[in-house]
Amino acid sequence: MNPQFEEQDPSKPIAYDANGQPLYAQPVSAATPPEPKKEQRRTHISKAPEGHDGESFDPKMRVQYANEPGMRQVTRDIEPEERPISDVLSRRHEDARHRYPHLNLSKGEVVLLDIKRHPIGLLIPLTAGGFIMLILVIMLIFYPMNPTELGLPDFGLAAIILGLIMSLVGIGTGIAVWVYLQNQFYMTNESVIQEIQNSLFSRHEQTVSLGSIEDASFKKNGILQTMLDYGTIRLSTEGEETTYQFHYVANPRKQVAILNNGVESFKNGRPVDIDDDIN
Repeated sequence: MNPQFEEQDPSKPIAYDANGQPLYAQPVSAATPPEPKKEQRRTHISKAPEGHDGESFDPKMRVQYANEPGMRQVTRDIEPEERPISDVLSRRHEDARHRYPHLNLSKGEVVLLDIKRHPIGLLIPLTAGGFIMLILVIMLIFYPMNPTELGLPDFGLAAIILGLIMSLVGIGTGIAVWVYLQNQFYMTNESVIQEIQNSLFSRHEQTVSLGSIEDASFKKNGILQTMLDYGTIRLSTEGEETTYQFHYVANPRKQVAILNNGVESFKNGRPVDIDDDIN
């Protein structure tokens, strides 16, 4: 083969110029074209920056700091399709709204569990109020016949004063009983609702979705709670590890079993209802 017509390797120089720089038959860039740049997918997940000014806060910075590899974006329809509700569930929902008008029940939501406090909690206010009333009645019965000699007001004025005190004690006892009975706990097929009445003018409501409940348990302390079968229900939720407690619950074991079954059914996509076989 004639060496003049031998194919030259474009990566090797064929000569050198006066300055000793190599000369090639064709530019290296033409012989080896650069690979096309791959299109990079834009994402908001990145490494945390070294510094960040508060004035230029970016709402996406939370996602950037999170750097979650399994983050998934989902879209929601502007007008989602309405799920059909059976006639039986619709009737149960209307009945629940009639029985519990103070609850904010969504369409198809029914009350499955209505827990009220055990009557044992009324023992303290009723005992205290009754004891004070008894003392006042005894004072009125044994009031001196000649109180002026002892520097006391006459019987008529003393009766009025003691009567007013007894009225105040009776009103206070009634308020304490009313406040105690206003504390209620509900479970629906969607959520748990706890109404807390701390005083006559202090009331708040807590609503937790069944899907957010991580654990439901109960606690009984002491001989009295064990003998009378009452205790405290405790709910812990996911995320911020918030704990909800409801005291003086009768038969707490049964109530917690119903709650756990409801949470499990809700999370697994099954209809939430009460199992009559639970003891």
